[in-house]
Amino acid sequence: MIESNRQRRAQVRAMTRSARCRARAERNVATGMPQPARTWLTACGLPDRTAHRFSSAFSRAVTPTATRRGVIKTRGRATKAIVTNLYDWDTFAARLAIYRPKDAAAAQQFTALAYALAA
Repeated sequence: MIESNRQRRAQVRAMTRSARCRARAERNVATGMPQPARTWLTACGLPDRTAHRFSSAFSRAVTPTATRRGVIKTRGRATKAIVTNLYDWDTFAARLAIYRPKDAAAAQQFTALAYALAA
């Protein structure tokens, strides 16, 4: 099947975006400071969209190591103060060992990730 140049450029942009996102997450994790669940999941090899999708359920029922206050933009010029939960490596690894989502494909990804990190 022949793709158009437009589709090829879109594919290259998507690959670049995901590579930059993963590199940013790896740099943040390398600092040794506690990080949000999404950053840990992205740095360990999950695609960013998957990490974003499962980070809230992943961090449920886990006591955070630290918290950070931040500001997000909601609508127009309006902003909202939020609290982000941060986790250290030990807390993240313990949760990753037992967490399995209901989605079969995602559960496979999490299982593979847990085995890779345990080795």
